[in-house]
Amino acid sequence: MENNKTPSIRFKGFTDPWEQRKFTDITFLSGEKNKDNLPYESYSVTNENGFVLQNEQFENGGTMATADKKMYYIVSKNSFAYNPARINVGSIGYYDGQENVIVSSLYEVFKTSEDIDDRYLWHWFKSNNFKKLIEQYQEGGVRLYFYYDKLCMCSLPTPSIQEQIKIGRYFDNLDNLITLHQRKYNKLLNVKKSMLEKMFPKNGSNIPEIRFKGFTDPWEQRKLGELSSSFEYGLNAAAKEYDGENKYIRITDIDDESREFKQEDITSPDTDLSSAENYKLSEGDILFARTGASVGKSYIYKASDGLVYYAGFLIRARIKPEYNSEFVFQNTLTGNYEKFIKVTSMRSGQPGVNAQEYSQYQIMMPSKPEQDKISDCLRNLDNLITLHQRELEKLQNIKKSMLEKMFV
Repeated sequence: MENNKTPSIRFKGFTDPWEQRKFTDITFLSGEKNKDNLPYESYSVTNENGFVLQNEQFENGGTMATADKKMYYIVSKNSFAYNPARINVGSIGYYDGQENVIVSSLYEVFKTSEDIDDRYLWHWFKSNNFKKLIEQYQEGGVRLYFYYDKLCMCSLPTPSIQEQIKIGRYFDNLDNLITLHQRKYNKLLNVKKSMLEKMFPKNGSNIPEIRFKGFTDPWEQRKLGELSSSFEYGLNAAAKEYDGENKYIRITDIDDESREFKQEDITSPDTDLSSAENYKLSEGDILFARTGASVGKSYIYKASDGLVYYAGFLIRARIKPEYNSEFVFQNTLTGNYEKFIKVTSMRSGQPGVNAQEYSQYQIMMPSKPEQDKISDCLRNLDNLITLHQRELEKLQNIKKSMLEKMFV
């Protein structure tokens, strides 16, 4: 065993050097064939969720539902398993259930020796260090494989068992915190989806399912073109490095989930801006993607996004002051809008919706005070969702950073 450098971040009290230990010395194959055809649950391993029931992963169990389970490997408690053809995308799982399960005979199933903490190893498998080893040792032609014999050629940087346990518990706690925030975030997304369904009329109705107190008048149908003073195409210019003031928004700069202007990798338009005044966004302007896979994606400009010019594959609708632009924007997040885009964007080639077609989109409109009330409610909910999204991303970035700094 040769000594290796120590990580850049360590828990207090640990100073001993780490050792490089071959996987052949610290792991052993543990999967036995299910030769008696015992009725164990069949599992697959995914890169996001680890062990997953095959019935949940594939409809009706997929092709494995009728496979000969005698050839499957039995997975017992405290086992690792991975598909040699999928390990390069992170598809490795750790099983700590009480009851035995089975996985396809394609899988490699192994356990560790007593001086290796499984949770430490599990998190190391999620680090870039392991990914680099896979790239180095995988073999094959069109499809690359990383079999257990290749794993045995690799070495694991190993501290004392006490330090391993500390590191494993740290990342377990961090994962639990990330999972908690993910659940809160998903719950808020579901609340928002439900509110959009219930606060806007559907199926030809002129009143929504739920309303704020004091509003009883029926809603009236309007075309988006009636609500807008103009529809204009964006700036036909390439992007360049951000100049510190002038921002450039393209389809890819609009977050698919939050519809916010992503503030990382900001660029500026590569053109003479003295003649681009008309392409500056104003408060309440709504942008629509007009072509490609993201056709229909929308964004509403807020002054807090800074000085922004919009690009050529976007269409700007400038909403008339007598209507609430936030209310119109929230309408573009509904199922009705989604159906409109799906039908209208159908082309012989790439999907697309032009300005004239967008202007024909029909929206049910209440009185201005009710528009304002609904908009405030949904925008506050969006702000809460964005807050949780940023918190979640912050935790995920912390984990990514710590995986780099706490392993060698």
